[in-house]
Amino acid sequence: MEKNNSFDKIFTVLAVFGIIVGSLAVIKIFDISYPLTITTTTKSTELAVVGEGKTEAVPDTAYVDVGITVQAPTVEAAKKEIDDVNNKIVSSMKELGIEKKDIKTSNYSVNPNYKYANNENTISGYNGNASLTIKVINMRIVTDVVNKAADSGANLIQGTRFEVGSPEKYRKEARDKAIENAKEQAEELARTLGIRLGKIVNIVESSPNSPMPILYNKMSATVDGRGGGGPEIEPGIQTVESTVTLYFEKK
Repeated sequence: MEKNNSFDKIFTVLAVFGIIVGSLAVIKIFDISYPLTITTTTKSTELAVVGEGKTEAVPDTAYVDVGITVQAPTVEAAKKEIDDVNNKIVSSMKELGIEKKDIKTSNYSVNPNYKYANNENTISGYNGNASLTIKVINMRIVTDVVNKAADSGANLIQGTRFEVGSPEKYRKEARDKAIENAKEQAEELARTLGIRLGKIVNIVESSPNSPMPILYNKMSATVDGRGGGGPEIEPGIQTVESTVTLYFEKK
């Protein structure tokens, strides 16, 4: 029994040795490098073309920022003066068809004004400030809004900005133009290179620019006089752009 076990062990060792020698012979004959590495590669069969498109949008919403600044001997007096001017502005805007819900108070504050005398600070009065933002959807009355606010007691014209209410509509127009531009360029390149275009396999759009607000008056200006006049406030136009990359199959 022991002889049989020894014979089996010797046979197993010889068999393993034979497999190793055989494998080395195959590698040598077919000139296979070691260690073996399996790599999957794909040949590029795509043509990438960048297209650009733009469209112009006329702003349809304006935001007029006006301010009220007062000086009064007491907090109550400063608050009352601000509230009186605020109510006059709201009433004057109603005359232009602007509802109260479209008038937003963005700042309201009353702070003491200190006077230094005899080595001590004493309160000499109070400064009151308020800022209102008026939303205007009728572009023809923007100038009237500014003038009416000034007539009602607003003594700071802080800025007027214009925006496009539905920018996605214009982004789509710009995107469609960019796609057409890319297709035209791809066809021209295909003719030049002598290749045939297949279907579009991918499309990538760069982040479209959001229509930026147009500022009529970025810096605050003090209104010294009342009444109408002054230049007309025009919304102008905004340019919306889009850039796309189309990937075509090459035949």
